[in-house]
Amino acid sequence: MASSQADTYPSATISLIVPFAPGSGTDGVARTVAQKLSERLKQTVVVENKAGASAQIAAQYVAAAKPDGYTLFMTTNTSHSANPSLFKTLKYDPIKDFTPIARVGELPFALAVHPAVPAKTLKELMDYARANPGKLSYATPNSTSLVTTETIKRMAGIDIVAIPYKSSPQAMTDLIGGQVQVYVTDVGSGMSMIKSDKIRTLAVTTATPSKIFPHLPTVGQTVPGFDLTSWNGIFGPAGLPRPIVERINSELQVILADKEVQDKLSQLGFEVWPSKTPDEFAKYVSDQLVNWTTLIRQAGIKPE
Repeated sequence: MASSQADTYPSATISLIVPFAPGSGTDGVARTVAQKLSERLKQTVVVENKAGASAQIAAQYVAAAKPDGYTLFMTTNTSHSANPSLFKTLKYDPIKDFTPIARVGELPFALAVHPAVPAKTLKELMDYARANPGKLSYATPNSTSLVTTETIKRMAGIDIVAIPYKSSPQAMTDLIGGQVQVYVTDVGSGMSMIKSDKIRTLAVTTATPSKIFPHLPTVGQTVPGFDLTSWNGIFGPAGLPRPIVERINSELQVILADKEVQDKLSQLGFEVWPSKTPDEFAKYVSDQLVNWTTLIRQAGIKPE
């Protein structure tokens, strides 16, 4: 049965579900990949944004979908690494309810402040926050923003107020407007603003400097040992037939090896880093769940 499904697959439109709003970093990556996947599979691949509840809405939708290859999920560490520690109850299991297909890559994040904040470096920001407890607020539309800022707060012993947001673009809009003063933005959706003078970018969250913004220091240079990035990958619902998984994986390998695709994604701030096999990606997802559980516990973040 699975073999015959794979032989005729795909014979209808494929939905690529994205758990974040249009304009987010993941959305930009999904649209590039979907276009190329459409060309290779000779079938339409439509991106559907199901934003909200920290990626839970989209995750539940995909977990409940028929495992036939026509509902795919491009998601990140938010749904699969962080949420199990950020929420007391989840209506999906990140391991049991999904079939890992391929890791796509990672999206670096950068810590930025409103220009009115008198800090040109992360150390100056920490010093200012320490002298003004509770006066600064930060935007948190996703798990990477939340865990990064809360970890810095704990390690530096500072008090900055968290303001939840539904989407990255809205968080950036409010940083520019001064409604919040601090925001750890994904480089994808924040690219144009990072290059502008509307915000002041202090550091990147990765252990090594960004290839796109090599002039920016890393958070780890001020907070020793700090290293956090957002991974991105494609899943299907649990029970997706292995021949379909391998077909999609093999097409993604070709797409992600394409220099044109790599360059286009680089312009979004995204670094292509595909897993070679579905099994390799499955192990990576399992390892990241352990890693993020530790980070969140160490940051002292209580589940909602």
